[in-house]
Amino acid sequence: QVQLVESGGGLVQAGGSLRLSCVASGSIYSINIMGWYRQAPGNQREFVAVHTSGGSTNYADSVKGRFTISRDNAKNTVYLQMNTLKPEDTAHYYCYALLRAYGSTDLLLSYWGQGTQVTVSS
Repeated sequence: QVQLVESGGGLVQAGGSLRLSCVASGSIYSINIMGWYRQAPGNQREFVAVHTSGGSTNYADSVKGRFTISRDNAKNTVYLQMNTLKPEDTAHYYCYALLRAYGSTDLLLSYWGQGTQVTVSS
């Protein structure tokens, strides 16, 4: 069993910063990718940022230059530093992982966390 647990969301004024964390735990053999998606009310879930096991990162155009994704492989943790936040960044942020679990190391499995709310006031 694998779990992803996010933390760090909250209410912040426009221009402020927040740092999200996501810890993966359970029968994890290896993690290929960890990343973040978000979903605002009435919208589809959208990609925010991703970090591969090789260290590559990619960002949605809307957050480039403002958000930074980082990862601590030893702790199975991914972070999202969000600076210069805008009201349009308001959403529920979900952590995502693509990994191999003990007992099924030949399979790449995807997992989602429950999410953490980020609200940016104008």
